[in-house]
Amino acid sequence: MPVIHFETADSAERTQIGEGIVKFAVAAGRLETGRDGGKYFLLHDDGCAVDGDPIEAGDSFFFDTDAGDVLCERHGSERRG
Repeated sequence: MPVIHFETADSAERTQIGEGIVKFAVAAGRLETGRDGGKYFLLHDDGCAVDGDPIEAGDSFFFDTDAGDVLCERHGSERRG
């Protein structure tokens, strides 16, 4: 599976995802459920996997489904190639 680009983070902690990404979020230990306003969420409260920079609400970010890493715009673009 590719490195997935999210145009906008919902919050600094999590972003709602669809069922197609759930298995990757589970494998990465990044799935949250049981919230109002959605069924599945990708957690990214630990920031970018490369340098720890926070992913804030409204930020673009990437999720590397193979590594399980969440990456900021700069590092995700580099990894995506």
